[in-house]
Amino acid sequence: AKDVVTVKNCENLEDFGGRHPDPNLTYAHELVEDMEHGDYEFGAAFDGDGDRNMILGKHGFFVTPCDSLAVLAANLQVIPYFQKHGVCGYARSMPTSGAIDRVAEKSQKSLYEVPTGWKFFGNLMDSKLISICGEESFGTGSDHIREKDGMWAVLSWLSVLANVDRSVENLLNAHWNTYGRNFFTRYDYEEINGPGPFSMIKRLEQICTSNELMNKTFNTPYGNKQYTIKLMDDFHYKDPVDGSYTENQGIRIIFTDGSRLVFRLSGTGARGATVRLYVDSYENNPSTYTKDAQEMLKPLVSLAIEIAQLKEFTGRDKPTVIT
Repeated sequence: AKDVVTVKNCENLEDFGGRHPDPNLTYAHELVEDMEHGDYEFGAAFDGDGDRNMILGKHGFFVTPCDSLAVLAANLQVIPYFQKHGVCGYARSMPTSGAIDRVAEKSQKSLYEVPTGWKFFGNLMDSKLISICGEESFGTGSDHIREKDGMWAVLSWLSVLANVDRSVENLLNAHWNTYGRNFFTRYDYEEINGPGPFSMIKRLEQICTSNELMNKTFNTPYGNKQYTIKLMDDFHYKDPVDGSYTENQGIRIIFTDGSRLVFRLSGTGARGATVRLYVDSYENNPSTYTKDAQEMLKPLVSLAIEIAQLKEFTGRDKPTVIT
C-alpha cells in the first residue's frame, strides 16, 4: 500500500464544483474507484461542511454508517476523551440498523431510538444520557459537541485502527464475530412528481390503523424465505427528558425474526418528493457475515416493494440511489 495521504476535492466552492456533496457510494464514486485499486488502506469522504462521513477500507470495502456507529461504540474505551469522561448510553435514529443495539446490550448501556433529525439527540446529550449517536445517512457524533461531526468520526476511526492494529475489513469481521451482523440497505427514489408518494404513505398508514397485515406470513421469490409481520406502526417518540411528543415519523414493519422495513417521505419541495425505503436484517450465522448485503437482503427488498406497491406509486422500476 502507498505510504501517503491523498486529498481530493478539498477546495471551497459555492457549488461544490458541480458535484453532489453527499458522501455515499454513488456521489463519492471517485473515492470508491481509488480505493478499489488496493493502493490505500483507509478512505474517508465528507460532505460540504464536514459533518457527515463515509468510511472505506482497502479494495473499496464499504462500512455502512450503521456499522461505523456500532464499531466506534464498541471501541470508545481506546479514545482519550472517553477514557477521561466515561461512556454513558448510545442513540440512533429509527431507520438506522440495530447494529449498535447489540453493542448496547453487551455493554449493558442504555440505547435510545429517536426520530430522524439530529435535534432529537440534543436533549439526550445535554442530560448526559448518551455518549455517541448516529444515523444511517452518514452522520456520527458524540457529546463532545452538540452536532454531528464527520471529522471527529474519522479521527476516532483512525484511533481505533491504530489501537487494534487491524485493517478496516478485519476490524469489521471481528466485530461481526462478536455481535453478529445487521445487513442494511437504503433505497432512495428521488424527485418524484405527482401524488404517488403521498398516496403510498397514506395507504400504508391505513393498513397500520386496520391491523390487516398483523401476523400475516409472506413468501418471497428469493431463497424461499418466509416473513411474518409482528408489528406495523407509524413511529412516534416521547422525549425522555422534556416529555415532548413527536409522531408520524415513518412506517415501520417489524417481522418475527427481528427484520425491519421502514418507509419515509422526505424532500417534498418544488423538485418533487423522495421516497426512502430502509431494510434491516440481523444474522448471527458466521457463514453469512462476509456475504454481499444486497444479495442477502433481496428477499426483504422484494417484499417491501410488494407490500408498499412501490413501482406502482413511484412509477420507477429501480431507485435513484442505493446505499
